Amino acid sequence: MSSAPISDADLHAFVDGELSEARHAEIAAWLAEHPEDALRVSAYREQKAGLHRLFDPLLDEPIPDRLRALAVPPAAPQEAPQGGPLWRWSLQRMAASVAIALLGGMAGWLANDHFRPPPVVAHASPLPHQAAIAHVVFSPDVKRPVEITAEHEDQLVTWLSKRLGTTVRPPRLGALGYELIGGRLLPGNSGPVAQFMYHDVSGQRLTLYVSTENTANRDTAFRFAQEGPVNVFYWIDGKFGYALSAGISKDELARIATAVYDQFQN
Repeated sequence: MSSAPISDADLHAFVDGELSEARHAEIAAWLAEHPEDALRVSAYREQKAGLHRLFDPLLDEPIPDRLRALAVPPAAPQEAPQGGPLWRWSLQRMAASVAIALLGGMAGWLANDHFRPPPVVAHASPLPHQAAIAHVVFSPDVKRPVEITAEHEDQLVTWLSKRLGTTVRPPRLGALGYELIGGRLLPGNSGPVAQFMYHDVSGQRLTLYVSTENTANRDTAFRFAQEGPVNVFYWIDGKFGYALSAGISKDELARIATAVYDQFQN
């Protein structure tokens, strides 16, 4: 095994297929022996897939004909007095080219800012922000929204409880119209967190994010946050932090969050 340290940049390059064959093999061997880093790589892959699902439709949209025409260079150079029609036409072309470049740059910056993977950050991300990101990344997934399905709930509970170091179970939401799909393990600010996913008969999905990284937080109030298109109700209860996320109305989500809170209290 190489003595070269494995950085976060190496893990991203591993996911993106940008490493040499030898370095790829080194990191693959490292991941086989370090499950926490393997978990991070799995999260990076899922987040990358989520970004493609969110932004590929936008990238595939055709550039409007008006902007495309302005960006095309003139067929042949022509002379015109400064300030004349051709001069203004050239300025329009330049402006269109700059606008297209800026739009592309802004899309990349926004994606980086709002969907940056949470495992390694300079400052701890707030609970509702982490939960909303995890919801946006995994809830649209059709083929593999969870790692262990509801058919194997006992195995799911055992696995998540072992990794979090405390018993954690999904609440029952069938009376509210939501059935458990399953769950997965995710990286948090300083350790693993659990995510349970539910859906109703229409296919609407909601996720419950459970963290044990909030032991120093004494603020147990029931709170609401809006993270882009995602509504989040979150609260602290003892060593646990809970965040319920969905793209449904605040009132409907509050009703479900209250039921989840009551189940855990009882």
